[in-house]
Amino acid sequence: MTLVDHSSRATWTPRLPRRHEIVTTGGVQGVLDVGAALRACAFPVSDFFVDVRDGVPYSSVTCTVSLTNAECSTFAERLSALKAVVSVEPC
Repeated sequence: MTLVDHSSRATWTPRLPRRHEIVTTGGVQGVLDVGAALRACAFPVSDFFVDVRDGVPYSSVTCTVSLTNAECSTFAERLSALKAVVSVEPC
């Protein structure tokens, strides 16, 4: 007897830690917006470093985010949609 199942099955997809540098405007508020977006997207973040300086127009967030391959391809696009984000680059 042969048993054939045509239903789709969810497969486990590994998440790998990927480090990104996100350049923002708006000082502390821009950095907080990035943090809120990461939390809303439910991406696991293991490191989150911020560099905000008085009198400098740009701030940076360096973070390590666990992403699948599919999420990695859209991660920069999703964060770039934020008003305060200038660029998102892997490092």
